[in-house]
Amino acid sequence: MSSFDKREEGFEKKFAHDEELRFKATARRNKLLGLWAAEKLGLSGADAEAYAKEVVVSDLEEPGHDDVFAKIRKDFDAKGVQQSDHQIRRTMEELLARAIEEVRTAK
Repeated sequence: MSSFDKREEGFEKKFAHDEELRFKATARRNKLLGLWAAEKLGLSGADAEAYAKEVVVSDLEEPGHDDVFAKIRKDFDAKGVQQSDHQIRRTMEELLARAIEEVRTAK
């Protein structure tokens, strides 16, 4: 195997590893977001955990984070929870940063 092939293989492995970490961090962020939203919705215990799972699954509906945001927004509107779009998106960003750090240190 030439040095070019080895370097290419190394880049492919790093890319796959980075994508796996990104997926794990996003899933963790969605669970944390679901627990945060559950609290705002007045859910606790098993109900909060079930809601968090719903949020994680909602991210698989379409590419990007808009499906997660739309679920939270719809559920907040249905229950009369007063949170602006900006507040929800800011919480999503904060929890993603936290999730990335947790995934990095979980090794």
